[in-house]
Amino acid sequence: MLKRIISFLLCISILFSLSYQFVFADPGDGNMEGGGGGMGSGTGSNFWHEGEDGTRVTVIKASDKSVVSNSIDLTNYSETDVKGHFGKKSKIAYKNGATLTGTASTYKYSKPDSPMPRIISNGGNANITAIKHYFCSELILRKIAGLIGADYEKLINGNYKLLIEPIAYFTFNGQKYAMTATEAALYDQKLSGKLRSKMVSLTHQNLPLSLFLEASDLGFPAYSGSASKPQSDSNIISSLGLGIVKFKPGGEDDDGGDGGGSSTSAEYRVDTDVITSVTLSADNEINPDSPAKVTFSIMGGTYTVTNIVIPEGESQLVWVKWHTPSSPQSVHISVSASKGSLNTSSFTANIVSLDGKDPPDPQANDRNDSFSIPSLPTNTQQTGNSWGVWSAEWYPVWVWHEDWDWIEDSGSPTGGHWKDNGEWVDEGYWNYSFTNYQAVLSAKISLLPDDKVWSAKGKLMPSAYGVKISVTSDMTSPAPSSHITGAQTAVSYFPEFQYKTYWRHLAYSAGGESSSFQFKNNIYSTYNRPVHFTPLWFPDGKYTVYAYLEDAWTPAGMLSINLNDYVTIKGSVYDNWHIGPKLVD
Repeated sequence: MLKRIISFLLCISILFSLSYQFVFADPGDGNMEGGGGGMGSGTGSNFWHEGEDGTRVTVIKASDKSVVSNSIDLTNYSETDVKGHFGKKSKIAYKNGATLTGTASTYKYSKPDSPMPRIISNGGNANITAIKHYFCSELILRKIAGLIGADYEKLINGNYKLLIEPIAYFTFNGQKYAMTATEAALYDQKLSGKLRSKMVSLTHQNLPLSLFLEASDLGFPAYSGSASKPQSDSNIISSLGLGIVKFKPGGEDDDGGDGGGSSTSAEYRVDTDVITSVTLSADNEINPDSPAKVTFSIMGGTYTVTNIVIPEGESQLVWVKWHTPSSPQSVHISVSASKGSLNTSSFTANIVSLDGKDPPDPQANDRNDSFSIPSLPTNTQQTGNSWGVWSAEWYPVWVWHEDWDWIEDSGSPTGGHWKDNGEWVDEGYWNYSFTNYQAVLSAKISLLPDDKVWSAKGKLMPSAYGVKISVTSDMTSPAPSSHITGAQTAVSYFPEFQYKTYWRHLAYSAGGESSSFQFKNNIYSTYNRPVHFTPLWFPDGKYTVYAYLEDAWTPAGMLSINLNDYVTIKGSVYDNWHIGPKLVD
């Protein structure tokens, strides 16, 4: 009982550190109650079913931000008439490169026995205290655990977090949809702004602004922008429409940057291709007749991105790929735009080196009698990203402009006649489309006894011999090469050093978006082999090497992966030696 009380109090205190705000629709923005009237420029075929909202709940592993459950949709309403939806993907899944895909399957949801408080407000009457209490109560958490198929005690043990996303149920072009804020923004990109034009007050204001973070967590940044006006698709996808429940103090992190998005600082490795990004927003249309350009000033060089077009009220990542210097230092980066507004005009890049931490020479008399096998580390892992680029084409609309002139004619009974000297005028408009890109990083690791370990059998070997490592990775993306890099950095850590203190920066070889890594030649190796020597004293059992793969860059940030593999230790190098009298024929 004490554990449950502590868990509840922790949950309440933590949720009060999140900032959720509800906003009114702008005056005259349309009837949000459904059944007729406009919403923005909408019609009776485009309306919110007043009050019909819900939440998508997903369990996330806190250590590596991986999705560990199926997502479930909760709502107080009967939603059997929903015809349009995109399955049950979470915001983290889309962040990791999942694509928005419509499905013809029946929409599935759960109607909780204890009704949820209102999530999305059109009149400012949502009770945020009740929302927080609801998702922190033991009763609801047990229900969620049961629906997901998780053990309740395991769910609240501090290793997991709940990702909560608001859902709106609305009719668009005569068909009823269920969408999270992220899905609505992704769908609007596919429709080149047509959803926003009809449903702006719901899909781009009240829905995404119903939940957002005050403190960065799970790779999503804190939101401190306007809570009273429609948001761009890019801003919604990156920062809005989510809340997080955790069950243990700590765990907030600010890892949404690494040089991308809205970061004002970044850390890069030396001698590495990186991508530095900013967000350009357009309060007014930026079209091909007068496109924007963004200029990056880095280490005395200037990089200019030209021909940027963005529809009114939208935004886009703008980036530059550049190579970091070969020595550690601090680099100031300034950014300017000819049009629109940037999320930042400057930040500092810290260039660091991972070299110089190779383990010392192992000795035959080394001992570690108090050693115990440490837990594997888990660094921030991001295996997928998505981003996109706006383009525009002129849509002609030819309209005849009359220009009547009186033509005198003495032979005419009326003394003349009227003549239209008008002309056809193109009163068309720019039609914008958004091309979405994704990138996914995959990798494999193999740890084996070195080829010189003559007594090894498969992955079984004595201690004090060397092991070799192979890490291979692939960056999969339809984007042009200017948008991405392959993985460029891999570092290995070892159990005898508690996976810290010493490490090996692996040798890197590239082949396009694919890359491979192995140990550098060991200066203590008799044969100058690319190995790491296991300690003589290491106990029998698994010897597991951890590797962190990173520096696979996209405009939306860096991708990275945690990896590990093992060999099995049995005996030591001394078991391969025998001392005895020499036999004489």
